[in-house]
Amino acid sequence: MSAQVMALPADNAMALLTTGEIAHAFLVPEPTMAQRLVRAKRKIKAARIPFRVPPEHLLPDRPDAVLAVVYLSFNQGYGGRGDLAAEALRLGRALAELLPDQPEVHGLLALMLLLDARRAARFRDGELVLLADQDHSLLDTAQIAQGRQALDRALALGGRGPYVLQAAIASQHADQPRDWPQIAALYGELSRLTGSPVIELNRAVAIAEAQGPQAALELVDRLPLQDYHYLHATRGQLLRRLGRTQEARQAYRRALTLVHDPAERRLLQRRLVELDTAADPKNTP
Repeated sequence: MSAQVMALPADNAMALLTTGEIAHAFLVPEPTMAQRLVRAKRKIKAARIPFRVPPEHLLPDRPDAVLAVVYLSFNQGYGGRGDLAAEALRLGRALAELLPDQPEVHGLLALMLLLDARRAARFRDGELVLLADQDHSLLDTAQIAQGRQALDRALALGGRGPYVLQAAIASQHADQPRDWPQIAALYGELSRLTGSPVIELNRAVAIAEAQGPQAALELVDRLPLQDYHYLHATRGQLLRRLGRTQEARQAYRRALTLVHDPAERRLLQRRLVELDTAADPKNTP
């Protein structure tokens, strides 16, 4: 396979993303991301940085940025843009063929395959379905097998990087019943590796299942993600489980002010309706 493949993922995938989608992925306002992109283009132009395909022997040192762009594209596609998800998977397979000894390349491919295997279960009649409510029979078992094969290859290569760990978590989610303590432990290892508060938020969700909502809420309330709608949506769910209905309502409303995806907006609105219905005395048996 030609070394030119290494030039294609960032070029093709980023061309399909809007500035707003890129900004959302990096948790910054769209105008901020627009300014960053303009500055980057000006820097490239002023420095006369050429577009040059690296020679074969330098390819193993270059994949990190490419993998990040491919995963960014897949994440946007996973939210509903099937064209992006399909392109990201194609590029992931190409990279695995080009760099067969790179565990993180196989880890990313495994992660995308395992997540994409849930596509049919994630939406019902156009509405988003949360993980706990998804129909396990709708999972693509053949794609799960492919994902686990790629994960096994990554592990055999000694992989323990972010994509390999995320793929291991996605593989756990394909099992029934889920091993929540193991999922929480994997998120803990991933958090220590990345230092990401978003990973800690995901760990809190696993802790809620393994240890209960109070332990998870204590973690969530320490996270510096006040402008991240998933934090408030997660708080709403944990508070609802703890019977703190008014606080849950406030959390969901805060999430609604930050969300952009229409399907996620409708899900949050349904959660508010459910809280109001449960609190209505007329619904008490």
